[in-house]
Amino acid sequence: MEATQFLSIQTETYKLGFIGAGKMAESIAKGAVQSGFLPPPRISTSIHSNPARRLAFDSLGVKVLPQNRNVVEESDVVIFSVKPQVVRDVVLELRPLLTKDKLLVSIAAGTKLKDLQEWAGHSRFIRVVPNTPSAVGEAASVMCLGGAATEEDGELVAKLFGSVGKIWRADEKLFDAIVGLSGSGPAYIYLAIEALADGGVAAGLPRELAMGLASQTVLGAASMASKTGKHPGQLKDDVASPGGTTIAGIHELEKGGFRGTLMNAVVAAAKRSRELSQS
Repeated sequence: MEATQFLSIQTETYKLGFIGAGKMAESIAKGAVQSGFLPPPRISTSIHSNPARRLAFDSLGVKVLPQNRNVVEESDVVIFSVKPQVVRDVVLELRPLLTKDKLLVSIAAGTKLKDLQEWAGHSRFIRVVPNTPSAVGEAASVMCLGGAATEEDGELVAKLFGSVGKIWRADEKLFDAIVGLSGSGPAYIYLAIEALADGGVAAGLPRELAMGLASQTVLGAASMASKTGKHPGQLKDDVASPGGTTIAGIHELEKGGFRGTLMNAVVAAAKRSRELSQS
């Protein structure tokens, strides 16, 4: 099997490099450092002209190198965290340096493994779909292993992304649906939080109190769904007493097609992800 030709990456000493120094790269680096998973000197990136980005990585103690090629040469694990429209050119430019002893990871939206592997010249590649709550250590990420990525490679990446939240493994054919749910999903919930707070204001609450209550209510409900193991329908029924306030509110949500609208949002975003990945 092709994967057996590759050297194992030493988890205690490997170096991690980011090609692309945006917010997501910063979140992952920050999570790795703050969790103690990786010390800052073992992480590097390159920043050409953005002082704010340089400051963000400098503040973590991460190495900021002059060029992308320096990052690749320095690193055992290379994460491509650039915009999808430039990932092809970036990988092709670095291809001579992307030797088979390096594990390559992409978080570029909509870019398929078969293309990444073709551009890089080998298939020791892992594709990850993270989401923006990685910035606060609460990401929902999903990964898929390329043709020559080993189980050990998968475990290493799972631990890295586990430092900024939770990570699952799934077939790449599900990735458009994953983008529609967990990739775009935070924005749906921000809308819900804003609407709950507006409802509180309409009912007489001060804005600051309404926003605090709305945010904490969503956080608490998500924790209940995640930690109790109960079906969300059961948790909903536990709150809705006969003839009470909650069932009156739920009735209004049902009349407005709340559940169907959320389902439609996920399906529409998944469809758009599919369109973008084929363009």
